[in-house]
Amino acid sequence: MERYAQQNVLDVPTTASLRVYVSEWENGRRKISARFAAILRPLLGLTDRELLGAARRDDPPVVGGYDDLISRIDSAQSVGLSMVKTFTDQTELFRTMDRQMGAAALVDHMTGHLTKLEDALTFAVLPTTRRPVAQALAAAATLAAWQALDAGAVERAWRNYELGKRAAQEAEEPMYLAHAMAEQAYVLCDAGRPELAVTLVRDARRAGGGHMSPRLQAWLYAAEAELCAKAGGELADDCRRALDMAASVLPPGDEARDPDMLSIFLNGSHLARWRGNALALLGDDDAVGSLYQALDSLDATFVRAESGLRCDLAHAHLTRGEYDQAREHLKTARLLASRTGSVRHRRRIDQLTQRL
Repeated sequence: MERYAQQNVLDVPTTASLRVYVSEWENGRRKISARFAAILRPLLGLTDRELLGAARRDDPPVVGGYDDLISRIDSAQSVGLSMVKTFTDQTELFRTMDRQMGAAALVDHMTGHLTKLEDALTFAVLPTTRRPVAQALAAAATLAAWQALDAGAVERAWRNYELGKRAAQEAEEPMYLAHAMAEQAYVLCDAGRPELAVTLVRDARRAGGGHMSPRLQAWLYAAEAELCAKAGGELADDCRRALDMAASVLPPGDEARDPDMLSIFLNGSHLARWRGNALALLGDDDAVGSLYQALDSLDATFVRAESGLRCDLAHAHLTRGEYDQAREHLKTARLLASRTGSVRHRRRIDQLTQRL
């Protein structure tokens, strides 16, 4: 808590007082105030409901409940395409806010959004109603999982990816399943299992089969290349082959958004960033040129992406022994990571700073 407060310029009591507060919170003798909840939420990766406590477990159970059940079923039955579009539009709004402001401020909003979608799916009866809701849930759960990973809530990220995969299977949408599996591979990589992550992203490509859009195929190859680079060793050649495959299947032009998969943003500039990142991990001198090309063409609204790109550039300059340039990029990366509240990027910045 003290480190978090120092990094975010917040005032907290002395260490002795904090120890008393923590003890009293754990024993139920003191309520967590809004001031401390704002610190504990990102530190513990918890929602307000999880942090402040849900209903007591010894509350008496509701007897019967058939009227409420039928009401929920009838309500879910009335969910039409217009309501599904509303869910999808809300997910899109959260996606836009996430890339500009970061995930930390959206935890409670995303949790509520997922709860509504899960309820709609839980009480929907017929497949014609369930499938479109399941597709919307798959997209929202995968976004929530990436946000949780960025905020350092690893277990929630994993569970949300599992939710997204189940929803994609129910919706019979191989593209959504492949995307959720491939992003989940990053959890394994961050946990120190890059080889297993490579296996999972390759399985994701097989799961998508012949149903994937060219842009999603390119995205999967690019993800495989990055994970191969992080694994290193014998997978270095696989990394370069995957980058070549990504370039060969990526549609030409500046358009980045995949109309068939709204969570996918990938064009030549984005791929240049991915290529530079992978080559930097392999210690290749060509990385710097690709990364500066990506920086020059980066959309200004992708604030968190710029933080990651600055980290990639710092890594590439460190590999070349260019410490002043690396230091400048890390300085900017840290400012952007603090702006978006990215725990994942701050961790990487700290690791790279130790090499200066």
